[in-house]
Amino acid sequence: MPGVRVGFAMLAAAVVLAQPPNEAGVAPGAAVSDGRPGEAFADPRVAELQRTASGIQRELGTLADQIHDASAAVARTSDALAAARAERATADDAVRAQQVDVDRFVSAVYANDGQPNQLQVLLLAQSPKDFLDGSSLMARVQEQRAEEFTAALRRQQDAVAAEGTAAAAEKDAADRKTDLDRRNGDATNRAAAVTDEFHAKLAATNTAVVAQQQAQQARNRQTAANWHDYLAKLAAGDHVQILPPDVVRAVSTAVDALGKPYVPTQGDGPNAYSCDGLTRAAHGLTGSAADQMAVLQPVTDPQPGDLVFLGPARYGVQSVGIVLDPRTMVTADARLVGVVVEDIPGGDTVLGYARPSLPRRPQQPVPARTDNGLRWRCGGVDLPSGAWSGYPNGMIPAAALCPVGIGDHRLRCDAAQAFQMMSAAFGQTFGRPLCLTDSYRTFEEQVRLYGAKPALAAVPGTSNHGWGLAVDMCGGAESFGAPEHRWLMANGPRFGWTNPPWAQPGHGREEPWHWEFG
Repeated sequence: MPGVRVGFAMLAAAVVLAQPPNEAGVAPGAAVSDGRPGEAFADPRVAELQRTASGIQRELGTLADQIHDASAAVARTSDALAAARAERATADDAVRAQQVDVDRFVSAVYANDGQPNQLQVLLLAQSPKDFLDGSSLMARVQEQRAEEFTAALRRQQDAVAAEGTAAAAEKDAADRKTDLDRRNGDATNRAAAVTDEFHAKLAATNTAVVAQQQAQQARNRQTAANWHDYLAKLAAGDHVQILPPDVVRAVSTAVDALGKPYVPTQGDGPNAYSCDGLTRAAHGLTGSAADQMAVLQPVTDPQPGDLVFLGPARYGVQSVGIVLDPRTMVTADARLVGVVVEDIPGGDTVLGYARPSLPRRPQQPVPARTDNGLRWRCGGVDLPSGAWSGYPNGMIPAAALCPVGIGDHRLRCDAAQAFQMMSAAFGQTFGRPLCLTDSYRTFEEQVRLYGAKPALAAVPGTSNHGWGLAVDMCGGAESFGAPEHRWLMANGPRFGWTNPPWAQPGHGREEPWHWEFG
């Protein structure tokens, strides 16, 4: 395809590389490429802190469940002990009553020289013979009194034993809860220590991410301007169209997505993308980056619109980009939390190229993850706790979040964009934007809130606020049945926002003000 090769060179010169390479051979304005495995968070201590923080957060979540169960057990055993003590008191009263009765009977017997009182005989006799046989009746009366007293004593003994068992069970439950509270406090303290150390690193990371994003914005704008200028010239007949129409459409889709936010899942656009979601949208593909590499025809002479699959191999196929020229690609980068123009990395990071316009091949094996360390996705760490872009819950740099247009509130970028759209629609009905009291919540804030309201607040490190995916609203939205809340219930899902089931009436934790994205 010589024509395409010539076109590739022209595209590289006219579209992407707006300025000549510098002395190092790298195009000026190229993105700093620390968003890829082996370069992102190069300090191994940061990766270890991420792993430690994630482990502590899972531990806190487990402890919270265990403490809840232990509290319920303490309540149950306390109720059982109270019931046992009540039965013991009743049994004690019965024994005392029987003792008084026995004492009175014995005194009466002795007062009558061992002969039964005639009234007692009359009342207790069951036959003429019993009435005439006073000694036999006396024996029966004595036996009856003894049996009643013995039964009362036996009931008392059983009640004492049950009370002891209940007291031991309550102590065991209380001791378990005390131990869990101690372990929870220890884990919280360890989380705070990790947080302090992590945030020292995070401050430097935030500064670096801000600088990268600013450089990326300039580079994205220049690339988009060059591409649209190229298309305009093609339309005017200034150049021979050297790229197939499907390639032009794919590259146009990728360039038009520049600046859109990165999301780890459901990232097929048009408002936000994952790396493989971008290639699905641009080329009509399906599946993950690994799935795409498995069925697309590999090539060794990458052209515009081809896909470049990224590793290294020990991480598996963890990312994919759309080729613009021999050195440049468009990808949704987790570390820069957006669709960006980046340099195609060198070395063993590139696992191969493929051409979506060629016929599909039978599914072939692709590099699979063999590294047992941190997982990577789209150039960022993918922690098992659900972290996105590699940041633990509540420890996301401000530069990785986007403003929602209300005060200083920030959310994950796709959530922020959807919230702004929802707020605008809300304003058309009520004449004012939505009201917010809370959005992204740092880990320290989660710890402080959990300490103040343990029955209401999520366990630190597990709150959707800590992922930038939850808000607390006001201005009427905080009340079930209010016009504002009814509007949100009817319209929020259109924008991806819902009041989760656990927060709705009848589920034990009614929170009409709490809404979550996605």
